Amino acid sequence: MKRFIIILYTVFCTLYSFGQAKYIFYFIGDGMGSNQVLGAEMYRSAVQGNPLGRVQTLMTTFPYSGHASTYSKSNGITDSAAAGTCLATGKKTKNGMLGMNEDTVHVTTIAEKLKDKGWGVGIMTTVAIDHATPAAFYAHVEKRNKYYKIGEQLARSDFDFFGGAGFHHPQGKHDDKRVNLYRNAEKAGYTIAHGYEEAQKIVESSEAKVERLILVQETDDQGAKHGDNLPYAIDRKEGDLTLAQIVSTAIPFLDKRYDRFFMMVEGGMIDYACHADDAATAFGETWDMDEAMRVAFDFYKKHPEETLIVVTADHETGGLALGNSDYTLHLDLLQNQKCSAWALSDMFTQLFKANKKPAWEEVKKIYTDNLGFWTNVEISEDEEKELKAVYKAACKGKSKDAENMYKNINALGEAGIALLNKKAHIGWTTRAHSAHAVPIFAIGAGAEKFSGWHDNTEIAPLIMEATK
Repeated sequence: MKRFIIILYTVFCTLYSFGQAKYIFYFIGDGMGSNQVLGAEMYRSAVQGNPLGRVQTLMTTFPYSGHASTYSKSNGITDSAAAGTCLATGKKTKNGMLGMNEDTVHVTTIAEKLKDKGWGVGIMTTVAIDHATPAAFYAHVEKRNKYYKIGEQLARSDFDFFGGAGFHHPQGKHDDKRVNLYRNAEKAGYTIAHGYEEAQKIVESSEAKVERLILVQETDDQGAKHGDNLPYAIDRKEGDLTLAQIVSTAIPFLDKRYDRFFMMVEGGMIDYACHADDAATAFGETWDMDEAMRVAFDFYKKHPEETLIVVTADHETGGLALGNSDYTLHLDLLQNQKCSAWALSDMFTQLFKANKKPAWEEVKKIYTDNLGFWTNVEISEDEEKELKAVYKAACKGKSKDAENMYKNINALGEAGIALLNKKAHIGWTTRAHSAHAVPIFAIGAGAEKFSGWHDNTEIAPLIMEATK
């Protein structure tokens, strides 16, 4: 009887993950609400020929799930700085502030706490490594746009690994004489790896004396060519750095040096795509973060009783609705989109640079080649008239760019993406953030604590509890 009780208790502990976490993966999908996840799953199913199903992401297969509210100290709708600070510290703050409370008092992050306890720490993202969410784990500034100051604090963080697009403004303003942030990081003991292959050589080398590593995409002498973000998954070309590659570099780098490590991994461009109300690109970025998660999951399978994977979001972006009219969805139409809204916009910009008044047929060809209009996507006479009106305004120099938080999109690109979303029956309520609750998914040691409804102040403390 006693032996039976012991066996039962062992099974119970295994099922309910009561171990101590020694390896923590904290995934944050920036702007990723529940509909971004569900939409990505339903879209993939529709593309595979089943419009009434869903192909599950890895995160939705995790045994524990819940939701979290995201309001900040200053507003019911948070920005990424306040939300990132909350996810990193468990403390609310005002929009725009990083690593500080509303009284500008520094708040210690879980990454800093674990580093002080001897853990290895890695911070990685698909956007700039000094952007709001990654910076929330190591920086303490009153305004999130103080990128140079944030970059200086990165070098002083003593964290072991950073990965992403690079620094927003590695040399600060063009008219100042401040030190290049890459050189500054090197002086602090960081090795800069330019691209995945270079990073792999460093990690695999038994002779390389590298204690701290920053992995960025290919750069020139002035810093990252694309310091703001990695290429979108939908625009990706062979050789482009991916989030999965960053994670697969960070794991062996940290595992060789520490018996415990913490990694924050941000899918930052889900948010970018949703700021543009671009569903196909947003769904692609959601799946791209899921691919990075599979790298972490492979590690989890080797250490299931000592690893915790938590997935959540800082906020929802766009007010995404899966349905905009009758009781139908046509997500399969999105497969005709071959590039992001920004890439489409750039095509029209280049067309009008070459000729201020290009022929309508040239404009139509860009829509057909990249959105499937008039071939795979039926366009009515009225819809063509609407697109043609935007074209005529552009020829007269009277069209206005669609404002976007990160990079504006010209009117022709905006009109095409909006029409494809409308025909897929996808709705958007805003180009900014919403107050929607965000999902939480968890597996591993301490994962059961994340079930149910939470406020985002609870997530960081629960992660810390799992380490005790």
